Amino acid sequence: MSSHDAASPAAPSRNPCCLCWCCCCSCSWNQERRRAWQASRESKLQPLPSCEVCATPSPEDVQSWAQSFDKLMHSPAGRSVFRAFLRTEYSEENMLFWLACEELKAEANQHVVDEKARLIYEDYVSILSPKEVSLDSRVREGINKKMQEPSAHTFDDAQLQIYTLMHRDSYPRFLSSPTYRALLLQGPSQSSSEA
Repeated sequence: MSSHDAASPAAPSRNPCCLCWCCCCSCSWNQERRRAWQASRESKLQPLPSCEVCATPSPEDVQSWAQSFDKLMHSPAGRSVFRAFLRTEYSEENMLFWLACEELKAEANQHVVDEKARLIYEDYVSILSPKEVSLDSRVREGINKKMQEPSAHTFDDAQLQIYTLMHRDSYPRFLSSPTYRALLLQGPSQSSSEA
């Protein structure tokens, strides 16, 4: 492998566009996406309950999910419904990976961080895992290096890549799905029957 095979600083000159889903370019869409993701990370999402204990979403919640992917992901009920949708598309591992990364980032004990990082790697990054998420080679190599001394942020690049993949790929299909449409139709009729 020559030194030219590795990612070089000249990589952004590859004529990147906003259709790039892998976060490897510096196009304005990716920069905006990264800023929004960073802001959501810094705003400390509410603790992530297990999806089974999420309350039924209000009609307002369901409608807000169509406004932005961030609103869907900030809502425990939204994550639960979206996770169920991903299960029907055989891509639930993307949400599970994202949730595991959020848990890891909330951990302060280094011993626990080491163990959780190892489990995340084995469950979602290892090519031997049945729940392997789709990551590009650059991100995979970065994780392999960071696994020498894992931290709570070992998987940040991978988490952003999977978040972007869900946003660009699964989210539009979710909004068009019978699952989401049924929730939209269910909302107003439940509200009026409760009044």
